[in-house]
Amino acid sequence: MATLLGGIRHIPDQLDRPAQEQLVEQIRAVVAEAPLYVPELPGTGKPMSVRMTNCGSLGWVTDRQHGYRYQPHHPVTGKPWPPIPPELLDLWERFAAYPKPPEACLVNFYADDARMSLHQDRDELDLDAPVLSISLGNTCLFRVGGLKRNDPTGSFRLSSGDIVVIGGEGRLAFHGVDRIYPATSTLLKNGGRINLTLRRVNP
Repeated sequence: MATLLGGIRHIPDQLDRPAQEQLVEQIRAVVAEAPLYVPELPGTGKPMSVRMTNCGSLGWVTDRQHGYRYQPHHPVTGKPWPPIPPELLDLWERFAAYPKPPEACLVNFYADDARMSLHQDRDELDLDAPVLSISLGNTCLFRVGGLKRNDPTGSFRLSSGDIVVIGGEGRLAFHGVDRIYPATSTLLKNGGRINLTLRRVNP
């Protein structure tokens, strides 16, 4: 595997099974209030392979007309996003090492055939704050590279209960999900993977 840029940390096995189950229940409540939807890529309108929603005062969205952005309401229902569950705020305090709380938690649901191409998380105004990622459900193959799209990349597996922190020198590192490994977890009844990413948007 390629050497990770400074500030990128993979912290495996941080959530035991009861903690994972509790988070899944919290996310189900979020989804009941802010349903999963299929986002579109800017310009082309091509649907992404993940379904997503958010919680927090802001949520990350994308569509054909207006592109990548944060906004305070669900793009389909028009309602404000539900609040970030306390358990996720506790994880931010433990692992982000940042004095201000997250404003957004992006919820991505990956079916077993879903992918996420290499990208940077750069729509935030506060790039000093890290992005905190939590994996639930089936294992994925996570790819991470450098600050340029054509920099060398390396891949490693993320299992249910793993945490990744993307900050410091590596805050704008390109990263993505190459594949999902079906039936590697029994956490989600119908399979798939949930990825939660906590972000601070404003300075």
